[in-house]
Amino acid sequence: MHWLNWAIVLGYLTYISVDGIRRAKGTAKLEGYFLGNRSLPWWVVGLSVMATQLSAITMIGTTGQGATDGMRFVQFYFGLPVALVILGVTLVPFLHGAKVYTAYEFLERRFDARTRSLTSFLFLLSRGLSCGTIIAAPAVVFSSIFGWPLAYSVALIGVPTVIYTMIGGVQAVAWTDVKQMVLVITALVAMIVVLLTRIPVGADDALRIAGAAGRLRIFDFSFTLTKQYTFWSGIIGGTFLMLSYFGTDQSQVQRYLTAKSVDEARSSHLISAYWKIPLQAMVLLVGVLVFVFYVFTAPPLYYNPAQAERVRGADPVAYAAVNQRYGTALAHRAEAARALARTPRSDDAAAKQALREGDAEVAAVRTDALAAAAKATGKPATDVNYIIPHFVLTELPLGLTGIFIAAVIAAAMSAVAGELASLSSTTVIDLYRRWVRPEADDAHYLKVSRAATGAWGLFACIIATFAASLGSLIEVVNRFGSYFYGSILGVFLLAMIPRTRGAGAFYGLICGMAAVGAVNFWAPSVAFLWYNVIGAVTVVAIGVLLGRTPPEAAE
Repeated sequence: MHWLNWAIVLGYLTYISVDGIRRAKGTAKLEGYFLGNRSLPWWVVGLSVMATQLSAITMIGTTGQGATDGMRFVQFYFGLPVALVILGVTLVPFLHGAKVYTAYEFLERRFDARTRSLTSFLFLLSRGLSCGTIIAAPAVVFSSIFGWPLAYSVALIGVPTVIYTMIGGVQAVAWTDVKQMVLVITALVAMIVVLLTRIPVGADDALRIAGAAGRLRIFDFSFTLTKQYTFWSGIIGGTFLMLSYFGTDQSQVQRYLTAKSVDEARSSHLISAYWKIPLQAMVLLVGVLVFVFYVFTAPPLYYNPAQAERVRGADPVAYAAVNQRYGTALAHRAEAARALARTPRSDDAAAKQALREGDAEVAAVRTDALAAAAKATGKPATDVNYIIPHFVLTELPLGLTGIFIAAVIAAAMSAVAGELASLSSTTVIDLYRRWVRPEADDAHYLKVSRAATGAWGLFACIIATFAASLGSLIEVVNRFGSYFYGSILGVFLLAMIPRTRGAGAFYGLICGMAAVGAVNFWAPSVAFLWYNVIGAVTVVAIGVLLGRTPPEAAE
């Protein structure tokens, strides 16, 4: 990569780390460190929430998914506006008014200490795993493309993030997120402009080609539990997932607890309600346009250069044969796309069919190639996370490559910093202060908080080395969350139902996790979004059932 691009990346990393450390002012007390003294403006809180969601997984994994699977993934977010409206009149004012540090403090007030501790433990487990996945997205790609040891790539993202989060707390995280968000949006818009100018047909024909290849299909109204992304899984399963994520996940709750008032906390949520789906659609559109670009410009057989080297080394003759088939298939698809662009819309059915057949031919060769890579490496082979990095490094103009890579690192840092802040606050408030050292001054708890941030950062880096082999990372992080989110949401739903007690919440939570585990083990074809419904319904059902028994029988 050109030195100018590296200068942009290193300059940005230096700036954001120094600025984050500078924000440490006012964090000598626990409330300042964990909640920014409850003084942040609503727009800062809202952009920080958005930045936490818009991680490097989004920049790399979601765009790659758009290139391979089109716009269908946007259905995943259809439940988001519904969830945020519900939360705006329920949990947001309640938790903000309760003046708690974490969402799980409330559970002890409503139920008992064991329910609080089990729920916070499950959050720590799920969020720690997800944090590692967020680091894995850029780290593994950089490691493969630049030939770095994986530990160096992880350190590039993890070390500066841990440093400014340890020192500056949530206030540093929130204000840094605002700058990260601006950079990410700038990079995405620049990518779209470059793609539209580089694709050798007009924007209208580019979208027509994408549509003919099935990349613009958004809605799937089939009601089935086995399809990952449908309208119904998004609107039902997605609503349960978003209710849990935005209403009970400390990484999000901690944000709106920093707002000045309940009204400002609600306003910060509305930023996500209004803008998350359009932003996610824009991210997927980048991937769709990259697909169209590679219809006319021959892409590599393997976007991951490490896979290409392993397969070529294992069987050079077979590699050459597959590569030749790939070239022929690409030529057929490109010719079909040009023919479609020349054909009037009123009579393009045959041209669209020819493009679909050409795309299926390319997909078949790629399937064979990835199977050969799996055989050569002994690991599941997928390179969806390498499509966009390959395009960025080989096709973007000088300078813009550096901006995009800086944006990927910025997105990773925003998400990781937010996760580390929430992991630290939950560890200290819900476990350490509750069970280990109930009485101590703020200075002691701040030392423990910073140590917890560093420890969780190390844990996330270790998980990152494992998560990269699990396929599309945007799916991996949401799959991790879906194992836990529904059951955690069920506990908070029980808290709003009269006459439910601690025993029902505690045993309901255990049963909810067991139900999700059973479905995952015995019915693995069930789409993970439905796990959120299964977990929440099980917890509420068990909790209500136990709530109707005499107290002595329940306990």
